[in-house]
Amino acid sequence: MSNTACYALSDWGTTRFRLWLVDGKGHVLAEKRSDDGLDTSRNRGFTQTLEGHLSALGAPADLPVIICGMAGSRQGWVEAKYVPVPADLKAILSGAVKIEGIARDVRIIPGLSQSGTSPNVMRGEETQLLGAILDRNLSNGIIAMPGTHSKWVTLKEGRAKSFSTYLTGELYALLASQSILRHSIGDAATAASPDHLQFKAAVDLMLSGERMLGGLFGIRAAMLLDNLSPEGAASRLSGLLIGAEIAGAKAKSGSRNNVILVASGAMAALYSKALHIADLDFDLVDADEAVRKGLFVAASSIWPAKG
Repeated sequence: MSNTACYALSDWGTTRFRLWLVDGKGHVLAEKRSDDGLDTSRNRGFTQTLEGHLSALGAPADLPVIICGMAGSRQGWVEAKYVPVPADLKAILSGAVKIEGIARDVRIIPGLSQSGTSPNVMRGEETQLLGAILDRNLSNGIIAMPGTHSKWVTLKEGRAKSFSTYLTGELYALLASQSILRHSIGDAATAASPDHLQFKAAVDLMLSGERMLGGLFGIRAAMLLDNLSPEGAASRLSGLLIGAEIAGAKAKSGSRNNVILVASGAMAALYSKALHIADLDFDLVDADEAVRKGLFVAASSIWPAKG
């Protein structure tokens, strides 16, 4: 591993900011994570936010930066317009937009779009998707990327053919903190467990064909009548939402293809258990490693390493 940084890689989302300095082989030399997402950075200034984090990591003034995520949205730093599917993921790298008017060379990767009867967009996940495909040397299959807005992508002959979005993470946050279910979950929103019996029961219910809306209020009732614990309530809510997502994705794909699950931490544990309950084979790819790999491929194609 070299001690010399060759690129700075950034995943810049709506609420979170992640930055890595890597050498010419993609090895991480330094890392920074913060809550300086799109909303915060828009008020402070994108250049100031980025340069502040780069300075904290000791990055040289001429180090190039490649960015994916919401920094390239219409409300972001500079809009990097979507590339329509079907799309060759490596080809979208050529559409990276350069930030003008600043000394440092900074590029933002465009997202993917889908028009027609099922309109859809993604930003940031396209880079994670590229990294996952490279990690598994994949040409065909189904890739699941859980998150605030979970993405399920159909890959055919190395191209992103189509994709679906599920607001699973956002709905969980809203229901757990702002609906009547907040009285059942309380401070246990992060305590949802894949090993809790309530999680399995909820996933099974969704896979059986039941509708999610019909099961949500039962969480409140179970707390009042059966003393359902906050941890049990959080696990059941998580199971209902993730189960509904997997049931929908499974029905849409109409297949039992091996799924590539791109996730980390608690999210990986919850989705791994749910996919197992759904009797779907899957391989796990670490989400952080995938997005770094995708960003590194983009950076090295734009600025080939010397020597």
